[in-house]
Amino acid sequence: VQLQASGGGLAQAGGSLRLSCAASGSIFNINVMGWYRQAPGKQRELVATVTSGGSTKSADSVKGRFFISRDNAKPMVYLQMNSLKPEDTAVYYCYADRFIMGTRYEYWGQGTQVTVSS
Repeated sequence: VQLQASGGGLAQAGGSLRLSCAASGSIFNINVMGWYRQAPGKQRELVATVTSGGSTKSADSVKGRFFISRDNAKPMVYLQMNSLKPEDTAVYYCYADRFIMGTRYEYWGQGTQVTVSS
């Protein structure tokens, strides 16, 4: 599975950005898709994920501001980021996983920079 993210960039505080991630290659049985982020000097953290069935999970810090959605047919995952804050500045990584014969495989995209100015 290859994950290609796009849509990062520079935004002002209070603004919006939309991230997209397309999965390609051997895409059968993909379960969870989502986004993680890593700010300078910090550990990578979960932003939001969505299962193939539509169940979502998101970090408390982004609840009510970021919204994740998914198109299983393509498959693609999107992250609509509203009311951006400077602390949202990070490299955002697209993520996917799947199980094959009981083994979990995880996949990561190359990362896209999001910078929010105050």
